[in-house]
Amino acid sequence: MKVPDEEIKAIVAETLAEQYRLQQDSIDAIVLKAVASVLASFGIEDDDRKEVRADFQHLRRWRKSVEQAQSYTFKAVITVIVTGLVGAVWLGVKVMLGK
Repeated sequence: MKVPDEEIKAIVAETLAEQYRLQQDSIDAIVLKAVASVLASFGIEDDDRKEVRADFQHLRRWRKSVEQAQSYTFKAVITVIVTGLVGAVWLGVKVMLGK
């Protein structure tokens, strides 16, 4: 009995798709286990996920506030320097006109 080519192709495609799904499942399991072991080596357990997330959110807020403070400080320094230069020029002009 001869099996049609289309049926053979369908069987092969289905077999390959199943193998791919099995490989993906095993890869996902391996990656999950690797990530969990790396986090555990840092002292982060599965139960601490909410706390770790809150810690990272706090660190992000802290970093952004520090960056904003640096920006304001830079602007203030530039303003002071420009104001000093304008004041010096004004005093120079005033002295020159007073003579």
